[in-house]
Parts: sequence; structure tokens; C-alpha cells
Amino acid sequence: MTTSIKRLPGRMPGWAKMLTAVVVVLVVMFAGIRLSLLPGLRDFFGTETHDRSGPALLRSIQDMSRYEAASGNFQVVVDLEKDAKYLPDALRGTRTLYVGAGTVDAYVDLGQVGDKDVTVDADRTSATLRLPHARLGTPALDPDRSYAVSKQRGLLDRLGDLFSDNPNGEQAVQKLAARHIGDAAKDSELTARAETNTTSMLQGLLRSLGFEEVRVTYGA
Repeated sequence: MTTSIKRLPGRMPGWAKMLTAVVVVLVVMFAGIRLSLLPGLRDFFGTETHDRSGPALLRSIQDMSRYEAASGNFQVVVDLEKDAKYLPDALRGTRTLYVGAGTVDAYVDLGQVGDKDVTVDADRTSATLRLPHARLGTPALDPDRSYAVSKQRGLLDRLGDLFSDNPNGEQAVQKLAARHIGDAAKDSELTARAETNTTSMLQGLLRSLGFEEVRVTYGA
């Protein structure tokens, strides 16, 4: 009596492995789209956020001599598009529409005022102060009022997001929004308002100390 021996199946060929990987990626992408279209399923398979950050550490303390005299609120719409040479946008390229909202402070650095910049008469009824011109601080974006309106990405960019540690990063548009806000602050009357407010503050302070005439000037 002879018994037939079944041949063991061979290894999967390389092209079959590649085809299987492509199918798996397409299924994952399709499932993600379906979940985004069905809010109920998306909530059911949603993720939970846990904040396990450590305590903030105080690295340094710096004494401030600035008088924050004015603050401006700005908003800008950033339309940032990145294209790839010789490839259509549907395959490679990104376009992000982002609304950036933030503030810019204007200040007068009172720490630069020296003894020669303050003149008081003998009767202590008149004072003259020479201050440096007001300057603008660094633009600060407000994360609660800044948001992405739309994001368009090519197929290769979408596939790259699946393996990226920082998918859909908005760092580029945030930097661009901060730069535009800073430029808008330079074109505004924010520094002039800061100098006016500083003058009013110092006149009120010195008059409360008995000075009848207070003159404030600004120089370089």
C-alpha cells in the first residue's frame, strides 16, 4: 500500500506580497474615509486623550523693565500651497487654508532711561523725561482662535501621513501667519498708541507726587 504525500505550499512570491500590502493600505484608507463620513462609527471607535506630561520646570527668571503700553489683536488668512515639479497636484502637493489670530504688544523699555534723561527743576514742580521709542514684541498666535479651514493633499502626501510621526503638521502655516501678523503690526499705529499711553501714565504718576508740569519726549 502506498500513501500519497501532499506537497507543502511554497513561499508567497514577492509580487503577491507587494499586491497584498497595497490592498491593505487601500482598505485602511477606505475605512478611514467611511468612518469620517459616519459620525456615529467615528465616535464609537474614537480615541481617548490622556495628559501624562511632567511638571513644568522653571529654567530662569528675568527682571522686566518694559511698560506694556498697548496690545493689538490681528487676524490673517494664510493660503499656503506647495507643488512638486513635474507631478500633478492630485499626486503630489499640498494646499492649506489657515486662519491665524494673535496679538502683538507694544512696549517702552524704561530700563534704558538714565539719569541724564530725567530733568527736575529746583522747586520740584516741573519734570522732563526723555524715553526711547516704543517697540513691538514678538507676535503670539492664539491657539483657541486659530484653525485650519481646509487641507488638500496629493495621494503620495496622504500615504506619507500614514507613516509620519507628525501628520498634517501646521508649523509652516503658523510661522507664516505669525510673520504676516508682525508685518501688519509694523504698518499699524500700535507704537504711536503705546507712546501716548506711556506719556499719560507718567504724567498721572508724577502729578500725583506733586509735579505740576510733566513733559515726556521720545528719542532713539
